[in-house]
Amino acid sequence: MGKLIIFSAPSGSGKSTIVSWLMNEHPELKLAFSISCTSRAPRGTERNGVEYFFLTADEFKQKIQAGEFLEYEEVYKDRFYGTLKSQVETQTARGENVVFDVDVKGGCNIKRQYGDRALSLFIQPPSIEELRNRLVHRATDAPEVIEQRLAKASYELTFAPQFDHVVVNDDLEKAEEETYRLVKEFLEK
Repeated sequence: MGKLIIFSAPSGSGKSTIVSWLMNEHPELKLAFSISCTSRAPRGTERNGVEYFFLTADEFKQKIQAGEFLEYEEVYKDRFYGTLKSQVETQTARGENVVFDVDVKGGCNIKRQYGDRALSLFIQPPSIEELRNRLVHRATDAPEVIEQRLAKASYELTFAPQFDHVVVNDDLEKAEEETYRLVKEFLEK
């Protein structure tokens, strides 16, 4: 039976970089992303059941009513994202260790529901100032969007104590190694 590994972090903390490294460099950990549902249309080459399960907004709402989601969020009106409990159970039954890349509230909810079967990791930037530098150098957002992300990051940082471990990403290689060690120890328990 597989286990669950939850990653949360403010935007620009390097979470996606660390998770990609872990999954690509350490196949022995048998990590697999949880496949989420969304009510948005597929983009480009996305296929149902591969990148996402694509549902209509009404189908999504019916599954919410039926209590089928582990966590979900309405990002915009009728634009939902969420994780089905049944999908997580299917993946863990296959022996996969399911990786969640979720916001802080979703991370806390999953940890609450699965307890010791889940490891929750919070990837923290060294400081808000360093986060600002990263977002500016990433050059993907307008200045007002960067300010919104920083305000959200300050709020998200208040959730860090609710996670099993906080990994400070001030040196990417060290953060990757620390994350690997924490995940490996958890999976060997």
